[in-house]
Amino acid sequence: MKRGKVGEIGEALDRIRDGCTLMYGGFGGVGTPPTLVDGILAKGVQDLVLIGNDAGFPDIGIGRLVSAGRVQHLITSHIGSNPVAGKLMNEGKMKVEFSPQGTLAERIRAGGMGLGGILTDVGIGTMADKGKEKVVVSGKTFLVEPALTAEIAIVYAKKADTFGNLVYDKSARNFNPLVAMAGAYTIAEAEEIVPAGTLNPEDIVTPGIFVDMVVQSSGISWKWAWEKMG
Repeated sequence: MKRGKVGEIGEALDRIRDGCTLMYGGFGGVGTPPTLVDGILAKGVQDLVLIGNDAGFPDIGIGRLVSAGRVQHLITSHIGSNPVAGKLMNEGKMKVEFSPQGTLAERIRAGGMGLGGILTDVGIGTMADKGKEKVVVSGKTFLVEPALTAEIAIVYAKKADTFGNLVYDKSARNFNPLVAMAGAYTIAEAEEIVPAGTLNPEDIVTPGIFVDMVVQSSGISWKWAWEKMG
């Protein structure tokens, strides 16, 4: 198999440095790249600015970085599944910026599309509109929500080819396609890497043009909440 965009985990981790802005795919840990998260922990990267749907669970998904105190600023839709995140926020040890889930997704999509932001009426007249720019379009007031991009984006795919085309597994697709577009440098962790040209074009969700490096996954390294209950 030709190497193409395929790299080693160590090469990927060289890109992820203290203080960088890191966007991640996943929803409660589902669709979050486990081997990259493990590598970031092992490398000792700290002071990260994270952008993603949630804070995972204390020992699942991106929550492992939060719980280890490696995050200085989190832009997300909720942190309710990770009480450590709430504790760090209340103690002033981690800044948290909340954005409604749909708004967050659109801000990331806008970043990937090269747009400056989006207009939304969600939050108008509530504490959420404090200090935010507003515009009137056709007589209706909207909040201006700036687009989101990141220095590094990490995503998790079921399959990738050597050109970086990605196929996702069911609901693990979640935020991953949007995140893949919004990173200045996007790293895809894949369960399986196949030669270019072997994926069914109809199955490809993220075109390889958005992906800079593909790395082989070592698999999930945590137990899911429902497994612990069994």
